[in-house]
This record gives sequence, structure tokens and C-alpha cells, in this order.
Amino acid sequence: MALHVTTERREKQHVGRKSSTQDKGEGALDKAKGKAKEATGAVTDDKEKKAEGRSDQTKGTAKDKLGKAKDLLK
Repeated sequence: MALHVTTERREKQHVGRKSSTQDKGEGALDKAKGKAKEATGAVTDDKEKKAEGRSDQTKGTAKDKLGKAKDLLK
């Protein structure tokens, strides 16, 4: 019975948390999406789209660094 409760608690602790691999994957996706938006903004001369693209790239870099930090703390 105690083993079951302990396992159940561990499962609840991980609900809603992302693994380092998920963070790094999302970071790479955000960076790629940001580069595409920035390029589209440059071609269409849309300054807002370019800024949005740079913002997405920054967000992607942050997620990537978070994933790497989680790896270091394992």
C-alpha cells in the first residue's frame, strides 16, 4: 500500500512539467518559426512581422537554454 501511494505522489509531481528534451524541441521550433517570420517580414517590408520573428527566436533560445539547464541539474 505504501509503495502505491509513493508512486502515485511521484506521478502527480510530474504532471504539467516538461522534460528537458521537450523544452529544447520547443525552443528549436520557435527559433525556426521566428526565422521564417522574420524573413517573411523582410520580403514584404512588414516591420511588425520582422519584430515578431525576432521575438519568437528569443523565446526559442530561452526555452533551449532552460532545457540545457535541466540537463545539468539531473
